[in-house]
Amino acid sequence: MTPSSHLVPINGLVHHYLAWGDENASAVLLMHGLRSYAQTWEPVAQALSRTHRVIALDFRGRGGSAWDPERDYFADAYVSDVEGLVAHLGLTSFSIVGHSMGGTVGYAYAARHSDQVEALVVEDIGPGSSTGTAGADRILRELAATPDRFSSLDAVRAYWRQIRPDITEDALASRIAHTVRPDADGGWKWKSDMAGIAEARRSADPGGAVDLWACIDALRCPTLILRGARSDFLPVDTCMRMAKVQPLLRWAEIDDAGHYAHDDNPAEFIEHVADFLTGITR
Repeated sequence: MTPSSHLVPINGLVHHYLAWGDENASAVLLMHGLRSYAQTWEPVAQALSRTHRVIALDFRGRGGSAWDPERDYFADAYVSDVEGLVAHLGLTSFSIVGHSMGGTVGYAYAARHSDQVEALVVEDIGPGSSTGTAGADRILRELAATPDRFSSLDAVRAYWRQIRPDITEDALASRIAHTVRPDADGGWKWKSDMAGIAEARRSADPGGAVDLWACIDALRCPTLILRGARSDFLPVDTCMRMAKVQPLLRWAEIDDAGHYAHDDNPAEFIEHVADFLTGITR
């Protein structure tokens, strides 16, 4: 199924989102990570759209959404943008699936809008992930070394392969197709505001003022945490503690996967998410 593509003004910026499935079906919002984009969810959206209406937003500064001249690339701004999208779509109840930064937004949105969120799936992020892990340090190093442009698509391919050696060919092709665009000099430049995103990430925890432990305590919906078994970003101890303090929360590991579990092992990731959401719908 080819998704429909939409533009909508939210908080003074034009936002882009994709939609799959029957508009009358139960809705699922897909929220991507720090350096990702709506189309990263394509395989997941295709599977879920058999039973759900699926919507994937390009967060501000990414994909087809406008760059923020104020570089407000923090969780509170993203949550406000999702609130605007929900209002635009007229949604009153829905589920959320969020990866990394999108997972932070998911925690915060579900905590603030418990009357709207039926179920929450968070991929590979928890309290402390963005500040106290080897993965957080790795991401800062990668952002610092991000080139401004590329001379060729082969150079784009080499860049993503270098920072994600185990990336699948399908996920790599998606990255090449959706993260860069031609520039006036015959090379390729970022579609996303990578300089602004890097500046925001360096300046503070990308969760901003969001207290994820407080969000977890405030959850009122069934919640599934999916950790990549090779993740350097979400420790097992954090998953165990989250499940201990919040009885509505459970967690599972995705085999042969790192921080990008939905890319590394899409079949297992989709199976977990589909089974969880189907159980909620029933």
